[in-house]
Amino acid sequence: MVWAFAAVLFLLPHQSRAALEIDSWTTENGARVLFLETRVLPIVDVSIEFPAGSGRDLPGKSGLASMTLAMMKKGTRSLDENQISEQLAGIGARLSSTFDLDRSGFSLRTLSDADTRDIALEVLREIVVSPSFPEAVLERDKARNIAFIEESKTRPNVIVDQAFQHQLYGDHPYGSAASGEPETIAALERQDLVAFHQRFFISNEAVVVIVGDVSRDEAQRIALRLTEGLPHSDQALPALPEVPEPAKSTEVIIPHAASQAHIRLGMPGVRRGDPDYFSLWLAAQILGGGGMTSMLNEELREARGLTYSVYSYFSPYQRRGPFVISLQTRKDQAWEALDVALATLEKLVAEGPSESQLRAAKQYVIGGFALNVDSNAELANYLAMIGFYRLPLDYIDRFPEEIEKVTMEQVRDALQRRLAPTRTVTVVVGPTARP
Repeated sequence: MVWAFAAVLFLLPHQSRAALEIDSWTTENGARVLFLETRVLPIVDVSIEFPAGSGRDLPGKSGLASMTLAMMKKGTRSLDENQISEQLAGIGARLSSTFDLDRSGFSLRTLSDADTRDIALEVLREIVVSPSFPEAVLERDKARNIAFIEESKTRPNVIVDQAFQHQLYGDHPYGSAASGEPETIAALERQDLVAFHQRFFISNEAVVVIVGDVSRDEAQRIALRLTEGLPHSDQALPALPEVPEPAKSTEVIIPHAASQAHIRLGMPGVRRGDPDYFSLWLAAQILGGGGMTSMLNEELREARGLTYSVYSYFSPYQRRGPFVISLQTRKDQAWEALDVALATLEKLVAEGPSESQLRAAKQYVIGGFALNVDSNAELANYLAMIGFYRLPLDYIDRFPEEIEKVTMEQVRDALQRRLAPTRTVTVVVGPTARP
């Protein structure tokens, strides 16, 4: 699920940690670079990302962005997919992909000595700059993807997530299935991937992050090496459209043979950099965040025994990401559970949190910071988010302070302005109809 990754980015390091000395610059070919030198381990983590997420899929070509990213690792001008794997495995390097509604890219972890690092970086450079999109591999992977998509459409958790995304966003670019549909994947041709790469994997839109055991001079050379040879455009990419508000509440029921009902309830939430971000994040924590004391957990699980798991979250993106309440329950309890969840949301919006609820939410978030950034790779993930969304460089260090200063009045005001329980999108997979 593309929203899961964005949700974990709310968890940031504890305020008692020393301030991060993040350096940032723009290369001569327009790439933004964020660099953090850490000499604790002989490791360097490097990522490069582009505005090439599923929100950039072309009309009628859902799955194009994800297929382009996947195929970039399947061959370059000088390496086939086996050689790519063998070269990285031979030096103990690890390559992974990043993909969501907004972003697409790669993360590399390697030993920092010059010889090992150079081998790993050259593989990454070829993947990013000169993918070959081999025809035979593309046809093979299209068949595999189609089989995977068709199988996943039998699973209620996938059905409910995809239906909720489509109902929430409709024809907006965020509404298409990130993995594509069988018919759209089948119709993709090699030239579609080549054109997508040329359009969106451009140097002046790249965000390069380097965290680890290298100097600033070395980091400058790494960033330039990874972005030289990429296409460049003097024209900005077209902005994604704003996400419209639902005009009214909608409810979609999808029958399924599973014993459990899968329910998603929500509406458009916040974007990255939203002035209500901190207030609404705490509100979601109070409503259905971590721990057993959330309002939804107390009402649905503790008081009524309707579910073992219920939670709520915001997933911010370049445009308004979803606010989601997610739960499972027995089919015969689905409507009671849904009604209780909606009534609990209505209560929080109308009354706001209590002082004790807000204090507990702040303690939970701030107290977990140090446990969630304990490696170069995790820091690199946060820096990539900062760089891509152009957030302040001290965002990580200031996060606890921003959380701490949120007031009850700010949370209540943000809830009443931004969340409308009378305009929710609901998807229920399992039951055949409301009784």
